[in-house]
Amino acid sequence: MSARRITVSALLAVTSLLLASCAGDDLEAEDGSGGAEDMGRVTLSGQSFDEAALVAGMYQLLLEDAGYDVESKLVTSRDQYINEFGESVDIAPEYVGGIVDLLNTMDNGADAEPITTPDGAETAEAGQELLDSHGITLLEQSEATDTNAFFVTQAYADQNGVSKLSDLDGQSVVLAAAPDCKGRPDCEGGLTQTYGIKVTKILPLGFGGAQTFESVKSGESQLGLTATTDGSVSEQGMVLLEDDRQIQPAQNLVPAVSSDFLSDNPEVEDLLNGLMGELTTEKLAELNYQVTVERQKAEDVAEQFLEDTGLL
Repeated sequence: MSARRITVSALLAVTSLLLASCAGDDLEAEDGSGGAEDMGRVTLSGQSFDEAALVAGMYQLLLEDAGYDVESKLVTSRDQYINEFGESVDIAPEYVGGIVDLLNTMDNGADAEPITTPDGAETAEAGQELLDSHGITLLEQSEATDTNAFFVTQAYADQNGVSKLSDLDGQSVVLAAAPDCKGRPDCEGGLTQTYGIKVTKILPLGFGGAQTFESVKSGESQLGLTATTDGSVSEQGMVLLEDDRQIQPAQNLVPAVSSDFLSDNPEVEDLLNGLMGELTTEKLAELNYQVTVERQKAEDVAEQFLEDTGLL
């Protein structure tokens, strides 16, 4: 009888310990001290050129650290995902002028009067009705701004006395650019209408990628599209041409989020706004240089930046 009492007492003690352990686990899950809570699934999209992929990588790391299961689907141009917000896309890293311009032309036609300006806040306000109709909310804009820029080889610039886009007025060029360049006021549309450049052909080779640079370098095209924060331009023997007639709208980095998703996941706003507060144009150019010139992995550069700034 005594042995049975000891066995029962031992069993009760073990059971108590197990219950206490489970309770502790529950408390840890509730207060976050035992690891990130499972926040559910989120689909991240965006463009696949180096800078956008770098920033998307930062989004993914932050979201995963917060407990989200992230599926990332990067594509060649924003028109491939812009109508998918609220359906198969929840979040995308964006540029304020780029997204407002696209929505304007999608809804009002290719010849729609541009509503973007060199001011990011004004541009977002002007595009608010368009954004609302597509179920998209723009979070805080970053100080970092990255406008389209067009480049030629140093040899072409020297031979033709070209340093600004207006120097190409009346000239015929083949343009290597992003697939959605045609008709856009900050791309082919602005080059032809504002600068009088005769774009005889657009080669859809991407935004500032290796194929675009190689096309210009080889002479297949004379003009290429990249970004003002591209750290590899001079390294590749290219020259950025000044946008002296100012066709480029404000292009501050900004998180674009499905309004429905944000309503269900309001904590995402502070999470991504924190990143926007840490990025500057100079820092972005430095990070781009590490990826495009030093050939570091984008995911490694993204993670190091987040750790350095205390976001991760």
